Amino acid sequence: MTHPADVPLSEIAHDLRAGRLSAVELTRAHLDRIAIRDGAIRAFVHLAAEDALSAAARADTAFADGRDLGPLHGIPFAVKDLIDVGGWPVRGGSRLYADRIAARTAPVVARLLAGGAVPLGLVATYELATVGPDPGALYPQPRNPRATDRITGGSSSGSAAAVAAGMVRLALGTDTGGSVRSPSAYCGVTGLKPTFGALSTEGVLPLSPSLDHVGILAATAADAVHAWRALGGSATGTIQGRIGYVRGWAGDATDLLALLDDAARGLAKAGHPVDVVALPDYAAIEEAGLVLIQTEQLAIHGAALRDHPERFGPMSRETLGSGYALDANALAAARACAAETRRAVDAALDGHVALILPTTMAPAPRFADFADFAASGVVWTAMRTIPFNMTGHPAITVPMGKIDGMPMGLQIVGRHGDEATILALASAFETAGRAAG
Repeated sequence: MTHPADVPLSEIAHDLRAGRLSAVELTRAHLDRIAIRDGAIRAFVHLAAEDALSAAARADTAFADGRDLGPLHGIPFAVKDLIDVGGWPVRGGSRLYADRIAARTAPVVARLLAGGAVPLGLVATYELATVGPDPGALYPQPRNPRATDRITGGSSSGSAAAVAAGMVRLALGTDTGGSVRSPSAYCGVTGLKPTFGALSTEGVLPLSPSLDHVGILAATAADAVHAWRALGGSATGTIQGRIGYVRGWAGDATDLLALLDDAARGLAKAGHPVDVVALPDYAAIEEAGLVLIQTEQLAIHGAALRDHPERFGPMSRETLGSGYALDANALAAARACAAETRRAVDAALDGHVALILPTTMAPAPRFADFADFAASGVVWTAMRTIPFNMTGHPAITVPMGKIDGMPMGLQIVGRHGDEATILALASAFETAGRAAG
């Protein structure tokens, strides 16, 4: 018999409504799987079993009363340890908040709870959503379920690990420079960063408010569609128009280009014409994005860094301190670059319904690559994600094959407010991949 955590959300939703499965049974199955698998992965940092079972019982009562609360009614989900759930120890992965208990529930979580979804607990984050894996942070970082000697990426590390390990099919994460999309790509799951402001960041520990997004990590693109609907988004999209392929942003990475070219051919064969398009130099955009993050994160955490440096891990302490080297001129130039990048992306989308490009440039690194922090400092992983935090365009990553046996992600970017099209394209790509496989 197929484990309930391995069944697509749409099918589970149907079983719940047909009475073939109760929300309590579904939740217990998830809790049992977490007990079996999480010891090796370490995704969960707070497992709220009693809260989950109580919520599941309420969901069953609502079904029995004839009340259908929404697409995720009775379905479990996990929450990144950066997003408040009232009464839970939301600590942002940092000793700075080691004793914190959230007083209120963030609106994005409250919406899921009102829709009958079942909260399982909190999953790990890189400290304060900065960088990692930092051995000096509050708790150890999760291991990649696809290869446990490799990182998950961050900062939504626990969200990606929990989904990839089959402990839950849906988790909330946050994305400031790629923190939903890169761990999703590294772990072989789907990650959606909606349009800037589409999901409220109230009750979410900020890092860089002009770039911060709340997003969805899901087992499949179809599951992401289901979750997006539950959060109030339109998920009925059709793919009518040409697709732009930002091939130049893959550089000369031969293995990566082979995967991307194959993806582009597959989309064209499926009836979605593809054109190669150009965007401005990636390196300059990334540099500007980092200036925005470094400036804004220091404004938020600078006082605590000054007064209590011992409460920060070495990696987050270094990256937060990098903001001290920046001045108003650097910030102004970064904002101008963000505005120009938005214009360039809008122009590329003017003749195309979506853009495709890589999510990351290589598979997930190994933990060993981060072992000697004293010698090497913060190790950055090469991604192609931060421009769309700067421009606010919606972006989704879906698995598109493997390099060295590890998953890689295809990133699909759409027009502002048009999550429906990129979800439809991601689902079509996913379906075509299953048919081919």
